[in-house]
Amino acid sequence: MSKLIYVLNGPNLNLLGKRQPEIYGDETLQDVEDKMRQRGTELDLTIEFFQSNHEGEIIDQIHAARDHAQGIIINPAAYTHTSVAILDALNTFESAVVEVHISNVHKRESFRHHSYVSLRAEAVIAGMGTLGYRVALEYFAQ
Repeated sequence: MSKLIYVLNGPNLNLLGKRQPEIYGDETLQDVEDKMRQRGTELDLTIEFFQSNHEGEIIDQIHAARDHAQGIIINPAAYTHTSVAILDALNTFESAVVEVHISNVHKRESFRHHSYVSLRAEAVIAGMGTLGYRVALEYFAQ
């Protein structure tokens, strides 16, 4: 039976491929989703993919994952550095969480160096571009 993995993306990731391609690359979020679904099928993982620019909607998805998912991959984007509410929601999730960032946040502005989500995540992947999402899938396949 395949594991269900929620892949949650925060604000502005809907503009992936258009916004600051020198930092985030030229792949769109749809490209990322397509590659993840393909790799997920190969790994016997089912993917529930979601993006929102609204903190409460991301929290609602985390709550939904509590009853269904065996793992969460989350790129909270700017909420990484500001959202205690997302951390609190993740703390109610009993399975593994992997935090993903497309850019290396530690080479960027100092305010990006702190992550509330990292306090909950079993693993953090940063700076691998969109490949980081697929590396997170490999984590859940093990």
